[in-house]
Amino acid sequence: MQQEMQNNKLIIFDTTLRDGEQSPGASMTQEEKLRIARQLEKLGVDVIEAGFAAASPGDFESVSAVAKNIKESTVCSLARAVENDIRKAGEAIQHAKKGRIHTFIATSKIHMENKLRMTEDEVLDRAVQAVKWSLEYTDDVEFSAEDAVRSEINFLVKVFNAVIQAGAKTINVPDTVGYSIPGVWGERMKTLIHQVENASKVIWSTHCHNDLGMAVANSLAAVMNG
Repeated sequence: MQQEMQNNKLIIFDTTLRDGEQSPGASMTQEEKLRIARQLEKLGVDVIEAGFAAASPGDFESVSAVAKNIKESTVCSLARAVENDIRKAGEAIQHAKKGRIHTFIATSKIHMENKLRMTEDEVLDRAVQAVKWSLEYTDDVEFSAEDAVRSEINFLVKVFNAVIQAGAKTINVPDTVGYSIPGVWGERMKTLIHQVENASKVIWSTHCHNDLGMAVANSLAAVMNG
């Protein structure tokens, strides 16, 4: 879910074709993805995350096919904060009437130290660079702080300030590991929106996993808190 603070319009971002496909037994063919994308467009979904273009040739072709066929909804590709990922995403959405690149990097200590093996300064620099790379392909760039739920709030604020200044238009705050509960998640969203500079100039988004059965409740708590 995404919320634009200026007019409190609720924006629906559907990731069935990308995150939904990760569920066991949920793998889809390109034609199946196109059928679902067309139905999502009919439903009035604002943003369709069509896939992860750099993940495989099949994913690239699926994102490209959705981009060519969908006219009303924004078509989005996920991309790590890696130049080649972003290039693939940009190429896949190039024919979209409205295209978006959704780039991300982890900001929690456990991910930075054990997965990325990067310092906070390196992650901050890469996040900014990822937004700049994305802007070479589209002016609609979304940035996600992976594992925001376990990230230190002061570092999150610093990263969000930097990527907004670099040109990101949507800021996504994900509960990547399905770890949070509504009271905590709502308070985190409220704190971020209060502390981030130019918070009112971007769209705020949340992406909650359902490991504790709290995804919908956490999403609603986020909306209620800004």
